[in-house]
Amino acid sequence: MIESEQINVTKVFLPKQKEYQEILKRAWDNSWMTNRGELVKELEHKITSTYQTVPVIATTNGTLPLQIAIKALDLTGEIITTPFSYVATTSSIVWEGLTPVFVDIDVDTFTIDPKKIEEKISDKTSAILATHVFGNPCHVEAIEKIAKKHDLKVIYDAAHSFGVRYKGTSMFNYGDVSTCSFHATKIFHTAEGGAVFTNDKRLFNKLFYHHNFGHDGPEQFQGIGINAKMSEIQAAMGLAVWPYLEAIFNRRKLLFELYQELLDSRLRFQSIREHTTYNYSYIPVVFENEAQLLNIQKVLNAHKVYPRRYFYPSLNKLPYLDNQPMPVSEGISKCILCLPLYYELKENQVETISCLINKNLN
Repeated sequence: MIESEQINVTKVFLPKQKEYQEILKRAWDNSWMTNRGELVKELEHKITSTYQTVPVIATTNGTLPLQIAIKALDLTGEIITTPFSYVATTSSIVWEGLTPVFVDIDVDTFTIDPKKIEEKISDKTSAILATHVFGNPCHVEAIEKIAKKHDLKVIYDAAHSFGVRYKGTSMFNYGDVSTCSFHATKIFHTAEGGAVFTNDKRLFNKLFYHHNFGHDGPEQFQGIGINAKMSEIQAAMGLAVWPYLEAIFNRRKLLFELYQELLDSRLRFQSIREHTTYNYSYIPVVFENEAQLLNIQKVLNAHKVYPRRYFYPSLNKLPYLDNQPMPVSEGISKCILCLPLYYELKENQVETISCLINKNLN
């Protein structure tokens, strides 16, 4: 049986409070809480130097970078995107006054199917916004080829991709713009936060002034902007978490592989793309049908285990959009469940969860 504690799909990793306070004291001593203090700059440097990424701007969350990217790239009309992602991917397009055009996903990788993209391109299409689903890389070579052929921009929602490398290169280095989330539920977090990446110097400057009210110096404005700046308080959390990253990656890998070893062979896992150094951000499991999933969810809940239907529903089903049928995404969305996976989860808890699932599949 599961112990009396509640087991959620994820649990925030918290460093020792003293360690966080020691870093935060630097901001106190400087009387500098926001507007790109030394902690934000230090965090940005750690990201680019450790993972050899293109230049980065740390932001206050992971959604604003998507909206800013759409604005900075001067996108219009329609954006090709995936129906299998968190709602922010689609809502950012709609929020900026553009139309999402969905392309169904690959049944194994869960990422956008590049073979289906070109048939959805029209004279109104200005970009492709694709998600590295659960950190699993899109087919970036195929997407880049299509984008160049049709003169389209590419934005990658890499919210789950911190630490992921494809062919030895950080996922943040692909596309015209890549974005990430540092939300508390992510492997690396700043409590709430995110980032935007690009290797285009002109575009970087646009992204930068867009995220800072449009400022070009204290008394001039280069263009329109909003406030997406990361605070020193957020950056301090990131710097406090940073020393634990390798331990976090290793622990999640161990638990991920334990699930795969223990769970019934009738259950299906996401196929991670070849040449990927993965981060084990989630453990999504696809059941045979929705009824089976709902039964397992009920059983686990009765034992104080709370997995998550993620991603559900398929985004083409959002009530503020015209329904574009996406059979693969809709099918997986109805049958996928993300199981608990976090640093403090114990092996015997994984064993018990797996046993409960296996015993109740029928």
